[in-house]
Amino acid sequence: MRILIHGINYAPELTGIGKYTGEMAAWLVAQGHKVCVVTAPPYYPEWKVALGYSTSYYKHEDIDGLYVWRCPLYVPAKPSGLNRIMHLASFSLSSLPIMIRQILWKPDVVIVVEPPLFCAPSAWLVARLSRAKCWLHIQDFEVDAAFDLGIIPYAWMKHMASAIERWVMRRFDAVSTISHSMLNSLRKKGVDEPILFPNWSDISSMRFDGSGRTLFRAKLGVGEGQCLCLYSGNIAVKQGLEILLEVAEKLPDFRFVICGDGVNRKALQDEVDRLELANIAFLPLQPLERLPAMLSAADIHLVIQRRGAADLVMPSKLANILAIGGPAIVTVEEDSELGRLAEGDNPCVFRCDPENAEKLETAIVQLYGNKDMVEKISINARVYAEQQIDMERVLGKFEQSLRDLVEH
Repeated sequence: MRILIHGINYAPELTGIGKYTGEMAAWLVAQGHKVCVVTAPPYYPEWKVALGYSTSYYKHEDIDGLYVWRCPLYVPAKPSGLNRIMHLASFSLSSLPIMIRQILWKPDVVIVVEPPLFCAPSAWLVARLSRAKCWLHIQDFEVDAAFDLGIIPYAWMKHMASAIERWVMRRFDAVSTISHSMLNSLRKKGVDEPILFPNWSDISSMRFDGSGRTLFRAKLGVGEGQCLCLYSGNIAVKQGLEILLEVAEKLPDFRFVICGDGVNRKALQDEVDRLELANIAFLPLQPLERLPAMLSAADIHLVIQRRGAADLVMPSKLANILAIGGPAIVTVEEDSELGRLAEGDNPCVFRCDPENAEKLETAIVQLYGNKDMVEKISINARVYAEQQIDMERVLGKFEQSLRDLVEH
C-alpha cells in the first residue's frame, strides 16, 4: 500500500505522539509498504526546534526508504491558549501545499493524527482528490482537554469548536483512538463505529533490566535500601507535577526523579531550589536504549494527572512502565479507565485520587511497604503488556484494518 501520514509530531521526538507515529511509520515500511510522512521539525516536549532543523523552511528527508517532509511552523517559547492555536494553525497552513502535492503520488490511504484537528480537513481533501481512503487517529481529545483543563479559557469558543470537531470526524472513512473510554467519547461525538488502536510497547526489548537498574541507581547515588520514585514524561500543565514537591517535602528519606522536559520544567526546578528539596533530581529525556535501565531502576513509577484528564488523554508513558513490570501509582478517578486497571484480583497499577498530596504520600508509603502487592502488580503489568499492548500485535492488527479499508 501507499500510505500518507499527516501529523505535527514525529521522530526523532522521544516521547508522546511523535514517538508512536515514528514507530508506526517505520514498522509499516518494514512490512513492505511505501510511506510518506508530512510533519513538522522536531520540537516537543522542549518547545524548541532541534538542532539541524528550522522553523522557517521546508526540508525533505529519505530515512531508510521512508519519505519525510518537514514543514515550517511557529513554535512559541511559552505556549498558552492563543499562541497554541497559532502554533497548530501555522503547521496546518504550511503543510497544505505539501499535502496537495501528494495527490500526484496517489496514496491508497491517508492517515491524519490528532492533535492537531486543524490538519484533518486537508488530509480529508487530499484523500478525496486522490480517491484514497481517509483515517483519523485520535491520540488526545485536544478540544475537550483544552477547555476542561483551562488551557483555553474562552468558554464561548467551546460550542463552536466542538461542533466543527463533530462535523470533521464524521467525514472520515475510519476513526480510531487509544482507549475504551475515548471510544465511548467518539460515539458521543457521532462516530458510529470507532476503532481501538492503542499505544504500544516493544515488549521484546522493553524488559526489566537488573544490571541496568543497579548501574542507574548507582549513578544517582541511590542505595538498594532507599525508595526511588520516578516520573518520566512531559512536564506541562495537564500533569500537575507541583504535587510531587509537596510529597517529597514530607518524605525526605525517599528519592524522587523527574525525567523529561516541557514548558513547566524551569518553574518546577526553581520551586525545588526555593524549597531546598535535596531529594528531588531532574534528568533529561533518556534515549530508547537507556530506557529499560531507567524504568527498571524505579521502585515506584508515578503517573500524575490532574482531575478530569484521565479519559481525555491516555498517558503514553504507561505502556513502557507496564512492559517492564513497573509498579505504578496513577492519580486518577476511580471510575476512569486507568482507575479500573487497579481493580479486581489482578491489578496492573495502584490508584489514588488526583490532586491530593496527602493521599499520594500515603499511597507511596503503603505500596513501598507492601512487597507482596508490588510483586503482584509487577507480574500483572507485564502480562497485560504481553496480551494487550505488544507492538507487533497492535500494529499487525492495525495493518490488517488498513488493508480491509482499502479493499472495500
